[in-house]
Amino acid sequence: MICDILRYREEDGVGEDEGNRLPDRESLLQVSGLFHGFEQPSGSREPITIASSGRSGRTTMTMRIDWFSEERDRAGNYRLVPMERSLFGDADGVAALVVETDGETRVHHLDRFRRYLQRTHRVRPPFSDGPSMSCAFVSPYAGEGTELWEALWDRIALTDSERDVVDALNIIDPAISAASMVRGKSALRSRTAIVRAGNIPRPVPLRSFGDGLNRVFGIILSLVNAGGGFVLIDEFENGLHYGVQLDAWRTVFRLAQSRDIQVFATSHRWDTVEAFQKAAAEAPATGVLVRLARRDGEILPTVFAEDELAIATRDRIEMR
Repeated sequence: MICDILRYREEDGVGEDEGNRLPDRESLLQVSGLFHGFEQPSGSREPITIASSGRSGRTTMTMRIDWFSEERDRAGNYRLVPMERSLFGDADGVAALVVETDGETRVHHLDRFRRYLQRTHRVRPPFSDGPSMSCAFVSPYAGEGTELWEALWDRIALTDSERDVVDALNIIDPAISAASMVRGKSALRSRTAIVRAGNIPRPVPLRSFGDGLNRVFGIILSLVNAGGGFVLIDEFENGLHYGVQLDAWRTVFRLAQSRDIQVFATSHRWDTVEAFQKAAAEAPATGVLVRLARRDGEILPTVFAEDELAIATRDRIEMR
């Protein structure tokens, strides 16, 4: 998913003439821009720690960029060994993303990220040997592209999840009775999302409808594919009229609760925050609001629980 975000932001550092070029140090560390802004990543970096607490216990994840030596064992397999910085310089090592989760450490060779970015979205190399967790990113726009949509749709085709997608589309257009993905007329064109709507005698491309319908399609399709994992939604309200946002949030809460999904969504609009607060008050799942403020170069979070969120929306506390 990190690679998908970098490609979407056009920060993957891959050009047409770079296929055979050896990766340099700075391009391998493009991933750091997601967490630290756009400074040069040559200096030392403090690790990023994300912690959560709940009824089932506390979970902590720490991520950092570090340098390793690449060695081959007797069986001929490569492994990464932590470098002694007093003996070797950073430039002589291998850049890697180190992820520590509840005592378990995984090391992800950053050159593999770069090699993946030179491939299609459909082929993902094994970044680690451990089990993977579903994680989906929904961009601020309705146009993720049918290349991504078709892969997600294929996983739920002819299952009950199709009904969840159609029910979500009904929030905006109650006349829609079915949805599917079909092959484009050109061999160079990816598949197209189509719907059956009202009395129209033929299927209609989803792109023929407004941005809101496509936005909902992308959000819900990501949710029904992320059971037991995470969904990141950037600028939730984009393309959604304020009149449908409450029902959209209700659907997000319902699917998150039934499929054990943790959802992170960003927003700058009050109507979206108010709709979120109402849906959170109705749902058995827990919803919290985190307000981020910048002060003296630092980003400071303020967490509003559901009861505090009701007060915040009532008093119109600035959310930006």
